[in-house]
Order: sequence, then structure tokens, then C-alpha cells
Amino acid sequence: MTAQGETIRLTVAQAIVRYLMNQFIELDDGDEVRMCGGGFGIFGHGNVPCLGEALYPVQDELPLYRGQNEQSMGFAAAAYAKYHLRRRFMFCTASAGPGTANLLTASALAHANRLPMLLLCGDTFLTRLPDPVLQQLEHFGNPTFGVNDAFKAVTRFWDRITHPAQLMQSLPNAINTMLDPADCGPCFIGLPQDLQGYAYDYPVEFFERRVHRIRRAIPDPVEVAAAAALLKSAKRPVIIAGGGVQYSGAVEALGALAERHAIPVIETIAGRANLTADDPLNIGPVGVTGSDSANWTAERADLILAVGTRLQDFTTGSWTAFAKDAKIIGLNAGRYDATKHFSLPVVGDARQGIGALMEALDGHKAPESWLSDCQAERRKWDAYVAENTKAGNGPNSYAQAIGTVNALCAPDDRVVTAAGGLPAEVTANWRTQSPGTVDVEFGFSCMGYEIAGGWGARIAQSEREPTADTVVFVGDGSYLLMNSDIYSSVLTQKKLIILVLDNGGFAVINKLQNNTGNQSFNNLIKDCPTVPEAFAVDFEGHAQSMGADAVTVANPTELGEAFKRAKASDKTSVIVMQVDPYDGWTNEGHTWWEVGTAQVSDDANVREKHAEWESERVKQRQGV
Repeated sequence: MTAQGETIRLTVAQAIVRYLMNQFIELDDGDEVRMCGGGFGIFGHGNVPCLGEALYPVQDELPLYRGQNEQSMGFAAAAYAKYHLRRRFMFCTASAGPGTANLLTASALAHANRLPMLLLCGDTFLTRLPDPVLQQLEHFGNPTFGVNDAFKAVTRFWDRITHPAQLMQSLPNAINTMLDPADCGPCFIGLPQDLQGYAYDYPVEFFERRVHRIRRAIPDPVEVAAAAALLKSAKRPVIIAGGGVQYSGAVEALGALAERHAIPVIETIAGRANLTADDPLNIGPVGVTGSDSANWTAERADLILAVGTRLQDFTTGSWTAFAKDAKIIGLNAGRYDATKHFSLPVVGDARQGIGALMEALDGHKAPESWLSDCQAERRKWDAYVAENTKAGNGPNSYAQAIGTVNALCAPDDRVVTAAGGLPAEVTANWRTQSPGTVDVEFGFSCMGYEIAGGWGARIAQSEREPTADTVVFVGDGSYLLMNSDIYSSVLTQKKLIILVLDNGGFAVINKLQNNTGNQSFNNLIKDCPTVPEAFAVDFEGHAQSMGADAVTVANPTELGEAFKRAKASDKTSVIVMQVDPYDGWTNEGHTWWEVGTAQVSDDANVREKHAEWESERVKQRQGV
């Protein structure tokens, strides 16, 4: 026991590190692990003298991974937190000025995806004696305003420490925000460069070991009863399962609910891998990047039970995927998400809420004919996917690469992708072998997440499943945007298998451009007016220069053989294959998606496509 009133003199930076070292989380199996798994850092004048000094002595217990780019550090931290189902987080530290500014995109990604991340960033001097300092943005009418204020829009908690004692309020608030199922997201703490080194006599009890638990809010019985009554009255109910199902640890409960009450399940992008592909209750992914089977089900359902999803437009087909008179029940830890589009809210933890609904339903089952019809549609979709992913069924395609890799992956291998055409192709074509093994970042749809996120996921995976692989699907556009964590994975011996599928530019946006009646322009490299002569990038040579094994293959058969070699290796491998930018897309399974199209144009094709696009709007639900 600590004597009351006992203090310890520490710098602000030392106090932050000591506090993080002593925050633990109790997992569902009863194990206790440190909440903070370590950090990603690039040092500069704004953080190296003091925060660097504080981190050095604890580098074994709180490992600091040296990043190559602050933005990619943030992506890696987000993927780490997602793998650990928001039970653990990483901090990111950057120097004042551009280093910190580079974290803005990553913070927005974590905010959109409701992922915990702690940002410890340098700030300008409290005393202002040396102002203006290197990399300081001066606002003549407000000397307190700077780059760090930009994070207020993309964080759940924001603070700038101006006195050492403030840590005793700020750090617990940041931890509690990252733990909160409803408000989880990135937390920003600005650390002025002089203040980081200020010493203060902190109470020793502030640094005592503390074990946290995820709060499981029990839903209101009145809301549960109302939701159960709606479910009992429904003739064609469906469950939309989102990422919150996994964060709640409610995967088994979801399966039990669906099986006991004969309710089909369709998955969101974030909810991919809630159920395995062969689960008879799994009707497939829903929405713009979904499946014919799930969208057939959603369109005919008279009641939607939305569990752990924020119902973004790719799930709802910009709110055209459901019948206008269908009722919605929103089971969500967050009131904001539970009440969307006039939903009947059941605000509470997904696992607790599912359990309460099962008890209230008291053995009720939906009509068997409804589930049977949905399952018949799923069998049709499975047949389509089998043909769509078959090697040699046309020009090299994303789908063929996905099918080839899917057949060779172990059940616990983790798949990571983001942005461009690959999220749609993976969501539609991937057959899940084990729950929680698919990370498709489409909450912020952020190019560059793929390889960096793969590195973060691999760090997390190596803590629990060191024999499983992390497999990254990335297009040539995202690869060129952010690839330096190939080097990071090699340096840290965190093996990745990276599939680079080269279609010569931003092919999925070229597809959208054409689908809206426009001519190809500035998306594929060959269609850029400022490019006199297009040429292919040597991705193989580039990856090798960063220490990875790399090979270029001509077709999916060669890709399969290269993937087997990569699986057998203990080193990061990059496999490059060209795919057709025009043919081979998964053209089935899509719902309407609202895209701004030109109301006036000299081009008849643009006018025609605008009219065609707008004709689908009649199915759009009105709501909030």
C-alpha cells in the first residue's frame, strides 16, 4: 500500500509513460494485459528530448516502433486496435508541426471506424519566449491557435497540457474514452516542448496498477420488449450484423439468436467475418459492395434488426436497399447509431442486448419459408462467386487473385485491404473460414492503409497467433501512395504477404467515371494528359530494395505457387500480378449508390447516365 500523501517527482513526459505502463485490461477470458501495447514514433525536436528520454528505460515493456511516415504509423495503430477488438491500443508520437499534421488523416480514419488510438504530439512553447519557433504556424489574432487544433474535428478527446497537474485529469479521461463502447475513438494530447520536461510532485497513487473492464451497458427492458414485439410480428425479419458484434464479443450470441429464431443474417463491410461462409444462417454481405443474396433479402425484409452497425451508405445503398415501409430496430452501444432513420432503439451492449432479445422472444421463430428462400438465394450467390473467382475465366482479375489466395489461406490468417476496388472485391468474393479474420477498411475508405495496416495487424497478431499470416491486398495506386512499411515489416521481422494487383492506375474510379457517362481522364496512367509516355512500375524491384522477397507472376496459377512459397517463408513477401482495368470486375451484387452526377452537360452520354442514375432514387428512404 502507498502511504497517503506520498509523492514522486517526475517530468510530464515521464509521468505519461509511467501512467500508461500501469493501465491494464481484463479480457473476456479473465487474463489481464497492459492496455497500451506500445507505440509508433518518429522523433523530432518536438518530442525527442523529453518524451524520448522517458520512453528509453521502458523500451522492453512498452516497445516503440520506429515509423517511416507519421500517417502510416497511425494506420498501423488503428489496425492494431481493430485486431484486439478495441481492448488494446497503441500510442503515436510525432514532433511539432508537419510531423503531427501528418497524423490528421490517420486520426480521421480511427474516428470514422470508432477505434482507440492515443496521439502524443509536440506543441509550441508555453512561455512563448522563443516565438515564432521552427515549424510554428502563426495566427496573428490568436497565439494559442495552431496545427494541433485541427485535431479537434477528428478526435473523441482533445487536450493541450499547460500545467503538469493537468495530466491527472487528462490521462484518465483519454483512457476512459478509448474504453467506452459508445464514444471510442482517437484521443489527442498536445505537449508543449518546454512543458514536457517540467517536473512536478505527483501523488504516487496516480501510478498504481489499475485493471479496467469494458463496460457492458444493459439495454432498457422497455426498449427490449418493444423490439421483441416487432420481431414477433415480422414475417420476413433479417439481422444486419456490423463490426460492433465483434467488438462486443457477441459473435457466438449472434449465431445463437439467428439459429434459435430462424432469422437470416447479412453482414456489413466492417461486419465481414462475423459468421463463416458455410454457416447456413449467413446470407452474405449487403449493400453497394454486397451480394445478390443479401440484397435480395434486404429488399424484401419487413423488419431489419441492425446490430452494431452505423448504417453507412455502402451498407444501405444510400438508403435504397430496404423497402420503404420496412421497420428498423437499432441495437447499438451508441445512442447516435441506434436511432438512425427512425429506428426503434435498443441502446446497449450487443451481447447483452442479444441475450435480452432471445429471452423476450421466448422461443418464437420466423417463418421457415422465409429463411429457406434466403438460403436458396445464397446458394445462387455461392455458385456465382465460385465461377467469378475461378482462374482462367477471363483476363486476370481481382476476383481470381482473391479466389486463389482464399483457397490457400489457413483459417486464422488475417486479410487486410482498403480503398479503391479491392474492398468491394474482397467483401463480395472472400469466403470466411474463421470469425474476425477480415479487415476491410471502408469506414474512411483510406488509400495507403493496406500495407501500414497490415504491419500493425501483424504486430498484434504476433502477440496471440504467431503462426498465422497477415495477407495484404493492395492496388498499384495505394502502393505508390504509401509503401514504406514494407521496410518496417522487414526491419521488425513482422512478416507480411503482400499481393500487389497492378491495373495501371486508379481503375475503379475510371470505372465510375465511365459508368457516369464520362470519358476516361486522369485515372489510368495512360489516360493522364500530362504523361507523354506511360510505363509500368517495377514493383518487384522496388519491394526487393526494401528487403522483401518479391516476384512478378503472369497469372493466378503462378500467383498460387508464389503464395505457397510465401507461406513457407519467414520473411515478408511481395507478389505482383497485372490485372485487367476493364474486364473481370464483380458486376453482380451491387445496390444503387448516391453519386453526384452532372445535371447539365454538352455530352449526351453524361445526360443519359444522369437520368438513369436519378431514376433509381425513387427507392430511397427518407429519414434522419
